[in-house]
Amino acid sequence: MAATPIAVITGASSGIGAATARQLAAAGYRVVLTARRKDRIEALAAEITEAGHQATAYALDVTDRAAVDEFATAFRSLAVLVNNAGGALGADPVATGDPADWRQMYETNVIGTLNVTQALLPALTASGDGTIVVLSSTAALASYEGGGGYVAAKHGEHVLAETLRLEIVGTPVRVIEVAPGMVRTEEFATTRFRGDTEKAAKVYAGVDAPLTADDVADTITWAVTRPSHVNIDLLVVRPRAQASNSKVHRTL
Repeated sequence: MAATPIAVITGASSGIGAATARQLAAAGYRVVLTARRKDRIEALAAEITEAGHQATAYALDVTDRAAVDEFATAFRSLAVLVNNAGGALGADPVATGDPADWRQMYETNVIGTLNVTQALLPALTASGDGTIVVLSSTAALASYEGGGGYVAAKHGEHVLAETLRLEIVGTPVRVIEVAPGMVRTEEFATTRFRGDTEKAAKVYAGVDAPLTADDVADTITWAVTRPSHVNIDLLVVRPRAQASNSKVHRTL
């Protein structure tokens, strides 16, 4: 009897990461949930297990390389890695942006993805059929005002995925990048504006049906479950109301 394939999801405590964990578990993977908030991922693991699927939680800060390396020792073989941990801080112009915010976004989105990918690549290769998902953003492909730090970090993450794909072609590991546009989750914009719920709400004001975490998780799950010889190099997904990072139809 074949072993249940394992999928590691970073940033699984909420939003797209949590939704992806639920959907991959339902698709037959044993999901390993990682995030800094241990209570959140333990509750999610319990929920998934109660639903009849397999899940474990592991508290992890992806920017802590020593902790990531220790985590990776648990895996001799791994089917899927979803690099979801990341996020945005602030919406200041380049002229007045806080370098600390830029540094933190780079560390989480780029170095965090690098740390986990490097540490788990041997296990993904050993599986004979590994998949790396990099969850970037449409910010990885085009700039917008007030997003310089986040755009820079996501461009870095995009280039990481693109370069890795070139470097490991011929190995049994594929690299998938999913780049969502406007997604309304419970925390993304609120975190970006440091708890200012009024500012966060304005991001989505008047937009008819922004994407949800489940929409993006469904896209990730679809890409991961394609036949092994099929690689979805880059998949951009936006709500119908959004034509670009700066062109959004609002009914206000």
